[in-house]
Amino acid sequence: MRHASRRLPEYGTYHPAVPADIADVSLDLKPSVLADAESASREIARFDAELGGEIAPFAAVLLRSESAASSQIENLTASARAIAEAELPGGKAKRNAETIVANTAAMRAAVALSDTIDADAILAMHRALMVNEPRHTPGEFRTEPVWIGGGSTPVGATFVGPRHELIPAAIDDLIAFARRADVPALPQIAAAHAQFETIHPFTDGNGRTGRALVQAMLRNKGLTRQVTVPVSAGLLADTGAYFAALRRYRDGDAAPIVERFAEASLLAVANGRELVSELREIRATWNTVITARSDSAVWKVADLLIRRPVVNAVLLAQELGIESTNAHRYLNPLTTAGIIVEATSGPRNRVWRSPEVLAALDAFAERAGRRRR
Repeated sequence: MRHASRRLPEYGTYHPAVPADIADVSLDLKPSVLADAESASREIARFDAELGGEIAPFAAVLLRSESAASSQIENLTASARAIAEAELPGGKAKRNAETIVANTAAMRAAVALSDTIDADAILAMHRALMVNEPRHTPGEFRTEPVWIGGGSTPVGATFVGPRHELIPAAIDDLIAFARRADVPALPQIAAAHAQFETIHPFTDGNGRTGRALVQAMLRNKGLTRQVTVPVSAGLLADTGAYFAALRRYRDGDAAPIVERFAEASLLAVANGRELVSELREIRATWNTVITARSDSAVWKVADLLIRRPVVNAVLLAQELGIESTNAHRYLNPLTTAGIIVEATSGPRNRVWRSPEVLAALDAFAERAGRRRR
């Protein structure tokens, strides 16, 4: 993504996109496309319902996994360990991990604001995403050209975003479409996402904000009620097809992006189920090796490790109310059992991590990024 950081040369021509009005559009889709989207919608809802009373640990894990996958589409990658360390209170973060953590905040904002899909919600998602990127005016629509590909100017770019004067009206039109109740949910979400990417309302973070909007709409339309289905992990399986579908949408054909979302949702659910199964198995195995009284906070720490696989004393105090001076009492039994290992970079920077949980999260990311044959 490029944007105008200085005055553009006055030679050459380019053609900014002109987003079509879609508030009242009728999606013309083949019955087979609609059927696939409906099947995927049922799988999303089924997966959401399957977790039942286990929402607490898995909701956070799936949301972070979606955030990491969405970032990876933009070639922003980091290991599960780096991401978990970046989320620690007072922790030092590597650049990519910090960016992914910000994307997680945008996803949280999207879910929290899902009751009302409007321009303010979109701006709040972007503000959470770009909080550490002030040059990209977090939470504000752009007032300059943006383009994809090409060089230092939009001349010769593969895509040039609409003129910034068109953005407010285009977003209002998109919101009107997103609020309709007469369009099948997943096709509506896919088209709304593609329309958002066509509007390209920000100088940076459009893709990640647009995929956060997907999560807000999944919740708003009732396909998800409790967890984040990592649709971006499904899109990541074939990013070439995803970007091609966005181009086809801009040419007036919505079918490819709907097909891509249906396929991505099925892949995401399958991958999410495998992750949840692995985490359940890991947690059950710990029960056989932990030696602690049934009322000990050691068990609470073990539960916390499933959703926060890297911890420090400050995090235990925040999440479980354990005083920092007592943290070792509950971490030592887990270390002895081989559940966590300690890593230190000085007496005031002691952290503990669960290699098993981190390996499961990295395996999820590897499966998501594996190209389909």
